Amino acid sequence: MHCVRTVTENLYWVGANDHRLALFENIHPIPKGVSYNAYLLLDEKSVLFDTVDWSACRQLLENLEYLLNGTPLDYLVINHMEPDHGASIEEILLRYPKVRIISTEKAFMLMRQFGFHVDGHECIQVKEGDTYSFGDHTVTFVGAPMVHWPEAMVTFDTTNGVLFSADAFGSFIALDGKLFADEVNFDRDWIDEARRYLTNIVGKYGPHIQLLLGKAGGILDQIRYICPLHGPVWRKDLGYFIDKYDKWSRYEPEVKGVLIVYASMYGNTEAAAQALAAKLCERGITDVALYDVSNTHVSYLIAESFKYSHIVLASVTYNLGIYPVMKSYLEDMKALNLQNRTFAIIENGSWACKSGDLMQAFIDEELKNMTVLNERLSLASSLQADKAAELDQLADALVESLQEDLEN
Repeated sequence: MHCVRTVTENLYWVGANDHRLALFENIHPIPKGVSYNAYLLLDEKSVLFDTVDWSACRQLLENLEYLLNGTPLDYLVINHMEPDHGASIEEILLRYPKVRIISTEKAFMLMRQFGFHVDGHECIQVKEGDTYSFGDHTVTFVGAPMVHWPEAMVTFDTTNGVLFSADAFGSFIALDGKLFADEVNFDRDWIDEARRYLTNIVGKYGPHIQLLLGKAGGILDQIRYICPLHGPVWRKDLGYFIDKYDKWSRYEPEVKGVLIVYASMYGNTEAAAQALAAKLCERGITDVALYDVSNTHVSYLIAESFKYSHIVLASVTYNLGIYPVMKSYLEDMKALNLQNRTFAIIENGSWACKSGDLMQAFIDEELKNMTVLNERLSLASSLQADKAAELDQLADALVESLQEDLEN
């Protein structure tokens, strides 16, 4: 049975939702599912913009069959070749043998690498600035390399103002009947998953996102719809989401607040983290988030790290090193290019307290544009009364730093 929705006149969402997949890219938990978006334009020529993951191929085919109603599919535009969007290409080629394929040179290379038999079809290779007409609708192609694969492009329909944005402006969470961002409470229910999607999937490539945003800025007054490959379509308040992408890709914190991430074997380091959180709240800093690095998937920690201006790392010493999952979290920060944050450190060790110096060295040597506060809370096994002044000094230093940020 088909399941389609109208985006605007003659343009339809023909994608699918997935609640069965547990891990996106086999690494990131998606407890609320994900959508695979594809779009069909019915003009003088019919045009399918991207396909879906193989697991959703049957739904895509049923949607196409319903809308095409026995007529052929004329064109297939591939903006992004990653398998969660490109896996169903071969099935489209088999079902619609006369379809013409429009994409970039690198995308065609990847299609062949994945074993798709594209050479039996007309392959139309496009580059930045090329245009193509399907009848009443004319599109222009804009390169978006490394957002987040090297072959990616976006397509702008100059007739109806639709930007097919590939993986840009996407989000985790299945649509489940809703299509537009204004049909949900995005700021309440979706923004955290949108941030987690962007920062973990595309976060490393902030400069490339900035380049794409710069290109989009030139046609911003013409964009009426943003149609991403995951998540809802934007037709209102486009500036809200564009501003979020601008901040995330410039590594600018969204919130002047404190993220406390702790690694605790027996609860003693956790107790210190909790005590610090209470001290901050007593001082009026209530934008405080607290996470156990051992039972929080690192994708959530990365998303929160992109959100907050200040990060407290609280780690026990383990085998004379940083607790392994805390070290992995730091490595992910490096891999995803996080920068422009202020850190504070809580360290613990029963006989050889090494974690603080090692965490500071990692921040100083491996991360970019980071500040580490001089104040540090050092524990020998547990937080004792003689450490009260040290705890207060750390809380005061964080408050002072936050106030300086708020004034700037």
